[in-house]
Formats: sequence, structure tokens, C-alpha cells
Amino acid sequence: MAHIPINHPARTLYRVISGLVGLYILIFGIFGIVETAGESLFAREGNYALGLRTNLAFSLVSVAFGIVIMIGASLRGNLGHFMNLTAGVVFLVVGLVMLSVLQTDANILNFSVATVVVSLIFGLITLATGLYDKIGPPEHAEEERRYRRAASSETSPG
Repeated sequence: MAHIPINHPARTLYRVISGLVGLYILIFGIFGIVETAGESLFAREGNYALGLRTNLAFSLVSVAFGIVIMIGASLRGNLGHFMNLTAGVVFLVVGLVMLSVLQTDANILNFSVATVVVSLIFGLITLATGLYDKIGPPEHAEEERRYRRAASSETSPG
């Protein structure tokens, strides 16, 4: 059974951080749409938005994904928790897939190494925020705290 902290005192901060990641992605996508307007969907020219290479398809996906992350960050229940966890995994998987096809014709989203690095960093951030923003009843939170204390006392020397 996974033991993710419940009702962590800093969960609001983690949701704000996740919301800022979503806001950056949304703004990146909007700037990318403006920059790539009039080009083909999967163009591989040297278009940049906020320092990252992009094309129209990647910009449109970024707008949609930024909105989803911002919605997930603003939800108070555990749906936002699961959305952050899922977004983190999606960022990490997409970053690794795009890294593997970087110098090939399969690089349809016009990624560069910088875009891969940013994707992996955002994946780690949203995954971490998802791990600490779980909400539950106080008795579940207390049960989780007791479990962690018991587990740490079993492994501590002495």
C-alpha cells in the first residue's frame, strides 16, 4: 500500500507550484501559436517561444495541457491530486519519448534538448506536487502519521 501523506500542511503551496507550471505551459502555448501562425501543423522550422522550440501542434497541445494542469491545481479534492500525478507521468514519458526520437523524422512536435529537459523538470515538479496534495478525513491522516512513526522507529538504530 502506498503511503502518501494525507492533509500535508504545505499542500496549498504545492498546488500553487503546480498551477504556476500550468500557467507557464499555457503562456508558452499561446506565444507558440502566435509565433507559428500560418505554418503547417507539424512544421520543423526554427520557431521558438519563451526560449523553447515549438511548432503549431506542440503549441496547441501545450495550451490544452496547461489548462488541464491549472484546473487540476485549482480543484480542492483528490481529483486534483490524481491529475497532478498523471500530468507528472505524462511529462516524464513524453520527455523520454521525444528524447529518443530527437534527431529523427519522428520528432513531430519539434522538440529540442532544451524542451526535453524542461519537460522532464516539469514532470518531476508536478509528480512531486501530486505526492503531497492528497486530501482525506482527519482519521486517515492520523493513521498515516502513526504508520510513518512506527516504520521509522523500526528502522532507526538503537
